[in-house]
Amino acid sequence: GFASTLFLIFSSVVMLIKIFQQSRQISSNSHSFQINSTLGRVRSIQTWNKSTYLNRSSSSALRNENFLFRFKMDSSSSIQLTRNHGFVPQTGTPKVKVVFIDKEGEKTVVEDYIGKSVLDVAHDHGIDLEGSCEGSLACSTCHVIFKDPALYSLLEEPSDEENDMLDLAFGLTETSRLGCQIILSKELDGMELILPSATRNMAVDGYKPKPH
Repeated sequence: GFASTLFLIFSSVVMLIKIFQQSRQISSNSHSFQINSTLGRVRSIQTWNKSTYLNRSSSSALRNENFLFRFKMDSSSSIQLTRNHGFVPQTGTPKVKVVFIDKEGEKTVVEDYIGKSVLDVAHDHGIDLEGSCEGSLACSTCHVIFKDPALYSLLEEPSDEENDMLDLAFGLTETSRLGCQIILSKELDGMELILPSATRNMAVDGYKPKPH
């Protein structure tokens, strides 16, 4: 009778409440998992000073978003991505010649130690090679161009990080590299590097580092 109907209604309401609570719990767990996964990825990026880098075949719009995200992460970290920045040679380290060619076509021949980066060589010899990020792979202002493709081919393949920055370089060519990633070696003795006629400085204030 009436009591049975009332009991059925009460049971149905209780069941609906339980179903609603369970669905909210599942949704909450899923959301927490997404947040924790995201935080885990961010912590991993901060630990290794790397974000997810895009291949050069990716669209420029997505690559630019990736660059901006990585730039923010790099600016707050303590690990530099540069190769041999601030290199100190050991006693007896041999030297090799490097020829810098400016936008006017004038050549400047310098000698420096094997194991040193082209960016540091340029700064130590008064060559106008900017390097705004000081070798941390956050700009393209130490962009240089190998005059001899054969010498260019002796280098290791550029990393994804370097490729991303080269995409921002002024006057990019098939033999373009970043000076902070070129390390002097016996095989590169006498290499001729062309300095582009302009650079793209991403620094808001146009900051240029002073030679060390």
